[in-house]
Amino acid sequence: MDWVVYVALACGALGVIYSLATAVWVFKQDAGTKPMQDISSYVAEGAMAYLTRQYKVVAIIAVILVIILYGTLGPMPALGFAIGLIGSALAGFIGMKVSVNANVRVAAAASKSLPDAMNVAFKG
Repeated sequence: MDWVVYVALACGALGVIYSLATAVWVFKQDAGTKPMQDISSYVAEGAMAYLTRQYKVVAIIAVILVIILYGTLGPMPALGFAIGLIGSALAGFIGMKVSVNANVRVAAAASKSLPDAMNVAFKG
């Protein structure tokens, strides 16, 4: 049964490696003209403001839930919940950063060809 855990961890690690490699590829694509980059920076600023506000509200609820879990089920479920919460928040943050930056790169790639734009869009 131990091998199942190792296979799951290996699949998770491969997924993370692929995601990072794809994100690096997206960030290396042409970011477009100066006006496109200016608009993109405004979108990124708004997206981060939204995410920050959302995380502040969720953090309050999460702390309450961790305390409840610790008090009712013990430290391990509370720790597991906290680790999952942190991983989910990190995935949301990274996903927002990549998607917002991918948008301007899709627009820049669309000026070249539709297949280029679709490639950047799907990987973004």
